[in-house]
Amino acid sequence: MSTSVPAYESVLQPETLLKKRKTDEAKRQEKIAKAAELRKARKNKRQVIFKRAEQYVKEYQSREREEIRLRRLAKSQGEFFVPAQPKVVFVIRLRGICNIAPKPRKVLQLLRLLQVNNGVFVKLTKATSQMLQIVEPYVTYGEPNVKTIRDLVYKRGYAKINKQRIPITDNNLIEKELGKFGIISIEDIIHEIATAGPNFKAVTQFLWPFKLSNPNGGFRARKLKHFVEQNGDTGDREDHLPALVKKMI
Repeated sequence: MSTSVPAYESVLQPETLLKKRKTDEAKRQEKIAKAAELRKARKNKRQVIFKRAEQYVKEYQSREREEIRLRRLAKSQGEFFVPAQPKVVFVIRLRGICNIAPKPRKVLQLLRLLQVNNGVFVKLTKATSQMLQIVEPYVTYGEPNVKTIRDLVYKRGYAKINKQRIPITDNNLIEKELGKFGIISIEDIIHEIATAGPNFKAVTQFLWPFKLSNPNGGFRARKLKHFVEQNGDTGDREDHLPALVKKMI
Protein backbone atom coordinates (compact mmCIF):
# COMPACT_ATOMS: atom_id res chain seq x y z
CA MET A 1 0.00 0.00 0.00
CA SER A 2 1.62 3.31 -1.11
CA THR A 3 1.66 6.47 1.00
CA SER A 4 1.66 10.01 -0.46
CA VAL A 5 2.85 13.30 1.02
CA PRO A 6 0.09 15.90 1.46
CA ALA A 7 0.33 18.79 -1.03
CA TYR A 8 0.42 21.48 1.67
CA GLU A 9 3.56 19.95 3.21
CA SER A 10 5.54 20.43 -0.05
CA VAL A 11 5.16 24.27 0.01
CA LEU A 12 5.96 24.86 3.65
CA GLN A 13 9.02 27.11 4.10
CA PRO A 14 11.11 28.06 7.13
CA GLU A 15 9.83 31.05 9.07
CA THR A 16 13.26 32.75 8.90
CA LEU A 17 13.15 32.67 5.08
CA LEU A 18 9.68 34.21 5.06
CA LYS A 19 10.84 36.99 7.41
CA LYS A 20 13.90 37.66 5.23
CA ARG A 21 11.74 37.94 2.10
CA LYS A 22 9.39 40.30 3.90
CA THR A 23 12.32 42.45 5.08
CA ASP A 24 13.89 42.51 1.60
CA GLU A 25 10.59 43.56 0.04
CA ALA A 26 10.20 46.37 2.59
CA LYS A 27 13.74 47.58 1.85
CA ARG A 28 13.07 47.43 -1.91
CA GLN A 29 9.91 49.50 -1.55
CA GLU A 30 11.77 52.00 0.66
CA LYS A 31 14.56 52.26 -1.93
CA ILE A 32 12.05 52.87 -4.72
CA ALA A 33 10.30 55.56 -2.65
CA LYS A 34 13.61 57.29 -1.87
CA ALA A 35 14.63 57.21 -5.54
CA ALA A 36 11.32 58.76 -6.57
CA GLU A 37 11.67 61.42 -3.87
CA LEU A 38 15.23 62.19 -4.99
CA ARG A 39 14.11 62.54 -8.64
CA LYS A 40 11.35 64.92 -7.55
CA ALA A 41 13.79 66.99 -5.46
CA ARG A 42 16.26 67.21 -8.36
CA LYS A 43 13.51 68.30 -10.71
CA ASN A 44 12.36 71.00 -8.29
CA LYS A 45 15.95 72.18 -7.83
CA ARG A 46 16.49 72.42 -11.60
CA GLN A 47 13.37 74.53 -11.85
CA VAL A 48 14.60 76.85 -9.09
CA ILE A 49 18.02 77.20 -10.76
CA PHE A 50 16.40 77.89 -14.14
CA LYS A 51 14.07 80.54 -12.70
CA ARG A 52 16.95 82.23 -10.89
CA ALA A 53 19.03 82.28 -14.07
CA GLU A 54 16.13 83.90 -15.95
CA GLN A 55 15.75 86.47 -13.19
CA TYR A 56 19.49 87.27 -13.29
CA VAL A 57 19.44 87.77 -17.07
CA LYS A 58 16.50 90.17 -16.76
CA GLU A 59 18.35 92.05 -14.01
CA TYR A 60 21.51 92.38 -16.13
CA GLN A 61 19.53 93.54 -19.16
CA SER A 62 17.55 96.04 -17.09
CA ARG A 63 20.74 97.51 -15.66
CA GLU A 64 22.28 97.79 -19.12
CA ARG A 65 19.18 99.47 -20.57
CA GLU A 66 19.11 101.95 -17.68
CA GLU A 67 22.74 102.92 -18.31
CA ILE A 68 22.02 103.41 -22.03
CA ARG A 69 18.99 105.57 -21.15
CA LEU A 70 21.06 107.76 -18.83
CA ARG A 71 23.78 108.17 -21.45
CA ARG A 72 21.26 109.26 -24.06
CA LEU A 73 19.57 111.61 -21.61
CA ALA A 74 22.89 113.24 -20.71
CA LYS A 75 23.81 113.59 -24.38
CA SER A 76 20.45 115.16 -25.27
CA GLN A 77 20.94 117.75 -22.53
CA GLY A 78 24.49 118.50 -23.57
CA GLU A 79 25.95 116.99 -20.42
CA PHE A 80 28.46 114.25 -19.67
CA PHE A 81 27.41 110.88 -18.27
CA VAL A 82 29.65 109.70 -15.44
CA PRO A 83 29.13 106.00 -14.69
CA ALA A 84 29.03 104.77 -11.11
CA GLN A 85 32.26 103.68 -9.50
CA PRO A 86 32.87 99.94 -9.98
CA LYS A 87 32.14 97.71 -7.00
CA VAL A 88 34.29 94.80 -8.17
CA VAL A 89 37.57 94.58 -10.05
CA PHE A 90 39.45 91.63 -11.48
CA VAL A 91 43.15 91.73 -10.61
CA ILE A 92 45.85 89.92 -12.63
CA ARG A 93 49.44 89.54 -11.48
CA LEU A 94 51.95 90.45 -14.21
CA ARG A 95 55.37 90.23 -12.58
CA GLY A 96 57.29 87.55 -10.70
CA ILE A 97 59.02 87.56 -7.32
CA CYS A 98 62.26 89.27 -8.32
CA ASN A 99 62.98 92.70 -6.82
CA ILE A 100 59.72 92.97 -4.89
CA ALA A 101 59.77 94.87 -1.59
CA PRO A 102 58.38 93.08 1.51
CA LYS A 103 55.21 95.21 1.73
CA PRO A 104 53.99 94.63 -1.86
CA ARG A 105 54.97 90.97 -1.53
CA LYS A 106 52.74 90.64 1.55
CA VAL A 107 49.84 92.40 -0.17
CA LEU A 108 50.13 90.02 -3.14
CA GLN A 109 49.93 87.12 -0.69
CA LEU A 110 46.84 88.60 0.95
CA LEU A 111 45.24 88.96 -2.47
CA ARG A 112 46.16 85.30 -3.20
CA LEU A 113 48.16 86.34 -6.25
CA LEU A 114 51.04 83.92 -5.77
CA GLN A 115 52.00 83.30 -9.41
CA VAL A 116 52.30 85.27 -12.63
CA ASN A 117 49.01 85.39 -14.59
CA ASN A 118 46.96 84.50 -11.50
CA GLY A 119 43.71 86.45 -11.24
CA VAL A 120 41.19 87.13 -8.46
CA PHE A 121 38.01 89.13 -7.98
CA VAL A 122 38.29 91.91 -5.39
CA LYS A 123 35.48 94.00 -3.92
CA LEU A 124 36.50 97.65 -3.92
CA THR A 125 36.62 99.22 -0.48
CA LYS A 126 38.89 101.84 1.03
CA ALA A 127 41.22 99.10 2.32
CA THR A 128 41.39 97.11 -0.93
CA SER A 129 41.87 100.30 -2.96
CA GLN A 130 44.92 101.13 -0.85
CA MET A 131 46.23 97.59 -1.29
CA LEU A 132 45.89 97.87 -5.08
CA GLN A 133 47.82 101.14 -5.04
CA ILE A 134 50.68 99.41 -3.20
CA VAL A 135 50.92 96.56 -5.74
CA GLU A 136 50.01 98.59 -8.82
CA PRO A 137 53.47 98.16 -10.45
CA TYR A 138 53.06 94.38 -10.29
CA VAL A 139 49.42 93.89 -11.36
CA THR A 140 46.79 95.11 -13.76
CA TYR A 141 43.11 95.36 -12.93
CA GLY A 142 39.80 96.75 -14.10
CA GLU A 143 36.04 96.37 -14.00
CA PRO A 144 34.80 93.05 -15.43
CA ASN A 145 31.47 92.86 -17.21
CA VAL A 146 29.04 89.97 -16.74
CA LYS A 147 30.31 88.14 -19.83
CA THR A 148 33.90 88.30 -18.55
CA ILE A 149 32.85 86.94 -15.15
CA ARG A 150 30.85 84.14 -16.77
CA ASP A 151 33.70 83.16 -19.12
CA LEU A 152 36.20 83.08 -16.25
CA VAL A 153 34.00 80.96 -13.98
CA TYR A 154 32.89 78.52 -16.67
CA LYS A 155 36.21 78.15 -18.50
CA ARG A 156 38.83 78.63 -15.77
CA GLY A 157 36.86 78.20 -12.55
CA TYR A 158 38.04 75.68 -9.93
CA ALA A 159 36.86 75.18 -6.37
CA LYS A 160 39.10 75.29 -3.31
CA ILE A 161 38.01 72.44 -1.02
CA ASN A 162 40.24 71.21 1.80
CA LYS A 163 43.13 73.15 0.25
CA GLN A 164 42.71 71.16 -2.97
CA ARG A 165 42.01 72.50 -6.47
CA ILE A 166 38.83 70.72 -7.54
CA PRO A 167 37.11 71.15 -10.95
CA ILE A 168 33.53 72.40 -10.69
CA THR A 169 31.74 69.52 -12.39
CA ASP A 170 28.20 70.06 -11.16
CA ASN A 171 26.01 72.27 -8.98
CA ASN A 172 25.92 69.72 -6.14
CA LEU A 173 29.52 70.61 -5.32
CA ILE A 174 28.56 74.28 -5.07
CA GLU A 175 25.49 73.59 -2.96
CA LYS A 176 27.48 71.42 -0.56
CA GLU A 177 29.98 74.22 0.14
CA LEU A 178 27.85 77.35 -0.30
CA GLY A 179 24.29 76.11 0.21
CA LYS A 180 24.19 77.69 3.68
CA PHE A 181 24.42 81.07 1.93
CA GLY A 182 21.59 80.23 -0.49
CA ILE A 183 24.06 79.71 -3.36
CA ILE A 184 23.25 76.46 -5.17
CA SER A 185 24.44 76.92 -8.75
CA ILE A 186 27.19 78.42 -10.85
CA GLU A 187 24.84 81.20 -11.98
CA ASP A 188 24.39 82.16 -8.33
CA ILE A 189 28.18 82.50 -8.06
CA ILE A 190 28.32 84.72 -11.16
CA HIS A 191 25.48 86.91 -9.84
CA GLU A 192 27.10 87.26 -6.41
CA ILE A 193 30.36 88.44 -8.00
CA ALA A 194 28.71 90.73 -10.57
CA THR A 195 26.60 92.50 -7.93
CA ALA A 196 29.20 92.41 -5.10
CA GLY A 197 26.58 90.67 -2.97
CA PRO A 198 26.67 90.06 0.78
CA ASN A 199 28.31 86.65 0.31
CA PHE A 200 31.00 87.92 -2.07
CA LYS A 201 33.85 86.94 0.27
CA ALA A 202 32.55 83.39 0.74
CA VAL A 203 32.21 82.95 -3.02
CA THR A 204 35.69 84.28 -3.86
CA GLN A 205 37.24 82.17 -1.10
CA PHE A 206 35.47 79.13 -2.57
CA LEU A 207 37.02 79.82 -5.99
CA TRP A 208 40.66 78.94 -6.52
CA PRO A 209 42.66 81.88 -7.99
CA PHE A 210 42.20 81.81 -11.75
CA LYS A 211 45.18 80.52 -13.70
CA LEU A 212 45.36 82.39 -17.00
CA SER A 213 47.63 82.09 -20.02
CA ASN A 214 49.79 84.75 -21.61
CA PRO A 215 47.54 86.83 -23.89
CA ASN A 216 47.38 86.00 -27.58
CA GLY A 217 49.75 88.39 -29.30
CA GLY A 218 51.59 89.01 -26.03
CA PHE A 219 51.50 92.00 -23.70
CA ARG A 220 52.33 95.50 -24.81
CA ALA A 221 55.94 96.64 -24.97
CA ARG A 222 56.75 96.87 -21.25
CA LYS A 223 55.22 95.55 -18.03
CA LEU A 224 57.05 98.17 -15.97
CA LYS A 225 54.99 101.10 -17.28
CA HIS A 226 51.45 102.09 -16.38
CA PHE A 227 48.65 101.26 -18.80
CA VAL A 228 47.88 104.94 -19.42
CA GLU A 229 51.46 105.45 -20.63
CA GLN A 230 52.53 104.46 -24.10
CA ASN A 231 52.96 100.68 -24.39
CA GLY A 232 52.37 100.18 -20.66
CA ASP A 233 50.53 97.28 -19.02
CA THR A 234 50.28 97.70 -15.25
CA GLY A 235 47.68 99.50 -13.16
CA ASP A 236 44.01 100.31 -13.68
CA ARG A 237 42.63 99.46 -17.13
CA GLU A 238 39.05 100.45 -16.21
CA ASP A 239 36.67 99.09 -18.87
CA HIS A 240 39.53 97.86 -21.09
CA LEU A 241 40.09 94.81 -18.88
CA PRO A 242 37.58 92.46 -20.60
CA ALA A 243 39.57 92.69 -23.84
CA LEU A 244 42.72 91.51 -22.04
CA VAL A 245 40.95 88.70 -20.17
CA LYS A 246 39.46 87.45 -23.44
CA LYS A 247 42.99 87.00 -24.81
CA MET A 248 44.18 85.20 -21.67
CA ILE A 249 41.39 82.63 -21.23
